[in-house]
Amino acid sequence: MRRSPAEDRRRDLRHFANLVANKGVAAVLTSLLYFKQNVPTSRDAPALHRRPIVSSTARALRLTLHFDRALIYPSHMPPNARTDVPRPSQFGIEDFEELIIPTNDGEKLSAFYIRGPREGRNSNVTVLMYHGNAGNIGHRLPIARMMISMTGCNVFMLEYRGYGLSTGEPGESGICLDAQTGLDYLRDRAETCDHKFLVYGQSLGGAVSIKLVADNQKDGDIVGLILENTFLSMRKLIPSVLPPAKYLSLLCHQVWPSDSLIPTITKVPILFLSGQQDEIVPPSHMRKLYDLSQAPNKIFKPLPNGDHNSSVLEEGYFEAISEFIASVTQEYPSTSHEKRRL
Repeated sequence: MRRSPAEDRRRDLRHFANLVANKGVAAVLTSLLYFKQNVPTSRDAPALHRRPIVSSTARALRLTLHFDRALIYPSHMPPNARTDVPRPSQFGIEDFEELIIPTNDGEKLSAFYIRGPREGRNSNVTVLMYHGNAGNIGHRLPIARMMISMTGCNVFMLEYRGYGLSTGEPGESGICLDAQTGLDYLRDRAETCDHKFLVYGQSLGGAVSIKLVADNQKDGDIVGLILENTFLSMRKLIPSVLPPAKYLSLLCHQVWPSDSLIPTITKVPILFLSGQQDEIVPPSHMRKLYDLSQAPNKIFKPLPNGDHNSSVLEEGYFEAISEFIASVTQEYPSTSHEKRRL
């Protein structure tokens, strides 16, 4: 007896939840809290106040500078994240490639290209996935599998420098170069040069995605941007996760100015997925980004019970993505690589 589409979606969602629970991916959901748990909180304030002013200021300065790298980019979390990268085959994914992509500054980036159904409705659409600030691309494979199941798109997962099996050290300018390198690779690749692209970013990956789309929207091949639980800017996020350093946030060298960039995106529709129980990025950041957006079409999808790392498990999450992709791929016809370059 043939199942209905709704029954198929429920089956896929159950399978997705089981993958997260049984394949060790849940470790990432816990370890990402490192970002907030390993910095001083307001409870530390009395101890700070009892110290000499110079000492307190120097300590806050050290915390801010340390925050720049170790806390913004905990690429070693969970333990062994730099060496233990799950492979697509571990999640029942068969049609994929493991890639090493060079950057023009000498780094080598690990990536997965995962194909959707060859003759599917979105076989000419590729989603570029940019993940949050901990773990590696392998930890997000259940999301990629679910994305393919729900939408029929291909999925490209690029590993930032200093994460997973990629070389180098993470930093804002380098990661932006990595994202551009990934898009350029797909544009030049014979199999994908005619594809329509959607860019999907979670948390830090949202900031990466906003920058990438802002820089490339005029080429016409990016037809949608999907953002989940991302922030206005790193400097505006610091007071929420590191209260003692809020007055020194301007010293943070990792800026990620999404609030300045998102109004410049005027040619690409945007879907905002916002967990209303987010304990790391205040939900007000997502709402403000939505308000600042000048996109030709923008959708705000609140997830009432979603926190920073579990919003992907909320009811309606993948349905919203599927509907968004269906709408933007119908609106924007395919264009050839040659036409884009004219």
